[in-house]
Amino acid sequence: MKHPLTLALTVAIAALASTACNKAPTPVNETATAAPAASESNPFFAESPLPLHYPQFDKIKDSDFGPAFDRGMDEELKEVAAIADSADKPTFDNTILALEKSGRTLYRARVVFDNLVGADTNETRDKLDADYAPKFAAHRDAIRLNSKLFARIQALYDQRASLGLDAQGVRLIERYYSDFVRAGAKLSEADKTKLKAMNAELASLGTQFSQNVLAEVNDSAIVVDTKEELDGLTPEQITAAADEAKKRKLDGKYVLTLLNTTGQPPEAQLTNRATREKLHKASVARGSRGNKFDNTEIVAKVTKLRAERAKMMGYPNYAAFVLEDETAKTPEAVNKMLGQLAPAAVANAKREAADLQAMIDKEQAAKGEPTFKLEPWDWSFYTEKVRAEKYDFDESQLKPYLEMKNVLENGVFYAAGQLYGLKFKQRTDLPVYNPDVTVYDVFDADGKQLAIFIADMYARPSKRGGAWMNSYVDQSEMFGTLPVVANHLNIPKPPAGQPTLLTWDEVTTMFHEFGHALHGMFSNVKYPYFTGTNVPRDFVEYPSQVNEMWADWPSILANYAKHYQTGAAMPKELLDKVLASAKFNQGFATTEYLGAAMLDQNWHQFASPDQVPDAKGVMAFEAAALKKDGVDYPPVPPRYRTPYFSHIMGGYAAGYYAYIWSEVLDANSVEWMKQHGGLTRANGDHFRKTLLSQGGSKDALQLFRDFAGHDPKIEPLLEKRGLTASKP
Repeated sequence: MKHPLTLALTVAIAALASTACNKAPTPVNETATAAPAASESNPFFAESPLPLHYPQFDKIKDSDFGPAFDRGMDEELKEVAAIADSADKPTFDNTILALEKSGRTLYRARVVFDNLVGADTNETRDKLDADYAPKFAAHRDAIRLNSKLFARIQALYDQRASLGLDAQGVRLIERYYSDFVRAGAKLSEADKTKLKAMNAELASLGTQFSQNVLAEVNDSAIVVDTKEELDGLTPEQITAAADEAKKRKLDGKYVLTLLNTTGQPPEAQLTNRATREKLHKASVARGSRGNKFDNTEIVAKVTKLRAERAKMMGYPNYAAFVLEDETAKTPEAVNKMLGQLAPAAVANAKREAADLQAMIDKEQAAKGEPTFKLEPWDWSFYTEKVRAEKYDFDESQLKPYLEMKNVLENGVFYAAGQLYGLKFKQRTDLPVYNPDVTVYDVFDADGKQLAIFIADMYARPSKRGGAWMNSYVDQSEMFGTLPVVANHLNIPKPPAGQPTLLTWDEVTTMFHEFGHALHGMFSNVKYPYFTGTNVPRDFVEYPSQVNEMWADWPSILANYAKHYQTGAAMPKELLDKVLASAKFNQGFATTEYLGAAMLDQNWHQFASPDQVPDAKGVMAFEAAALKKDGVDYPPVPPRYRTPYFSHIMGGYAAGYYAYIWSEVLDANSVEWMKQHGGLTRANGDHFRKTLLSQGGSKDALQLFRDFAGHDPKIEPLLEKRGLTASKP
């Protein structure tokens, strides 16, 4: 997941002790009729026979998921019962390792299903998702709240130092013990019953929220009557808008679709201010319009349930519960860091706004027209004008040099080759769930296969917003498996026959997401629990943010930034302008991010469930929270507003701060790389050995220290973002 562009990197499967969610195929018109009797031909009943157990997308049908879920849950409960009810004394092998090996059918089915729901959903999958969310929550509770099973885990935990295990084995026991305790294993039976009901309701509400967000993105697209109202867009974008209108039976009109962020990319191009305003207002109204996709009631219910759950578990608030298991540890630590950054960020944003207002005033005076006050829908449009004036270039000058496949293969892959010795080869013999998906074999420096990489780059109505990585198959020494990982972006697909030309933000997002992919591909751990990106949320973004540094590294950029028609290299003077403007608009970028991160904390730091507002008070609470934290600057709204803030319904609840927390580590690491020679195999091998290959097998901050040789400092981040340190 890319900050600030993302959802979500990897979306952890809460019901499993292991990892992420991904996506796969299925007849999109298949209806949600009663599932046929489970057949042994169900592709989830055994490991895929394809290379590295790559999913059999050509054989998977929507009707396979229900039977696989049912059988998978039944199998896992029987496996767990055998462990819990065993008369044998608990040992590492018969309890912890047995749990690691359990639930494989369910794991295979859920990994594919959960990924498909994100990347290529349909009505059938949405219904399955809604139907099974509470069932999965109940299934997880049946395992985590099993008293006999927990007793065996606690016995091993109490004697872990005397079992003769290596450090990874001891840590595995500690993590299982912690997970069970945090799931409620020590609660009374009465409280366990209450907790189960809460978890089932939370699962259902979370699924409905996600489905509403996607529906609102599609439903809130704006309709434009004339081509003139789209002045500033490229011919290709206008054609795409006309095509979208035709799909909606609005021939002769134009439709601008939305991304899930508050700001919409066309706002930077549209010369018609009324169109910009219409687009922006459609974006910020999502989820709170009072229609069937309104999410305010869900937000109120979820927040209240989370507060109740935290209180039951003995925590002062839900954020305290979440952060205990992160590197930040406490809400106070997060509040302090965000509070330290906010004043400098807003001050910078106001300085930037003054430049934008001056540009507006100058242009309006030149036209002999009255000026107007800067509004949110004006920001990106006039930012490009100020950028052009200050640095003599705008983003549109870059795009001809940033063709998508060239960026991926001769930029992202090339950097991985230079830094780690990797090689990539596209293959077309493996099935895919969408024709736009491409697949690559990944080979290590010694020529041996390391992984399979799936690239899913285009936006589509069936795909959630943002950018993320997930895993279809995790590396595990115990199972002898190698990774199959995927990157997902939401790049608008051009009309047929036209090249896909990227913005600079999309380029850095591609490098970012591949940093997550490397984290998954380089995993070299014994147990599935620790594989790949199974690390704290406020650490997982760190390696991917480091990988962004290679996007504008001179030798890398020279290899991919070539004109899509002529092959001519991007002129050095244009590159120099890109680098010179690196800190440009950082006040805006930091402020919009902090607005969302602080909102997240406010929603999860209620001391009592009674303090949570009802549905009618959700938006008023948002406004008050932004004002309280000093980030209520009208021209710069939060990157995500509460009703479409998907992160806080997924793995980033009370954790959206993770991007900036991780960026502290990232900025330190970029500084280390530059001090040690930059793009060298020695640096890559050191980063891989000390950190990328370790997954969650060690304490996260210890991994950073192993790499950098010191504790993290905040100064490199302040320098990177062009901020002046301010007192908290």
